[in-house]
Amino acid sequence: MKKNIGSFDSNIRITLAIVLSLLFLGKFITGTLGIIAFIVGIVMLLTSLVSFCPLYKLFGFSTFKDEE
Repeated sequence: MKKNIGSFDSNIRITLAIVLSLLFLGKFITGTLGIIAFIVGIVMLLTSLVSFCPLYKLFGFSTFKDEE
C-alpha cells in the first residue's frame, strides 16, 4: 500500500477519533448514532496509523508529501 495520508491529515484524524470515542464512551452520544461514531473513530485511527485511506485511493486523492 502506497501512503496517501500526510502528517497534518493524520493528526486531524487522530484528534477526531479520540473525540468521537470519548463522546461515545462518556455516553454523550448513545444508541445507534453512538455506535456509528465509535466505529468511525476506530476507522479514522486505524487509517491514520497505517497512513492509507481506501477512499482516498478510490478517488485518486492524496495528502501525503513524498519527502525524498
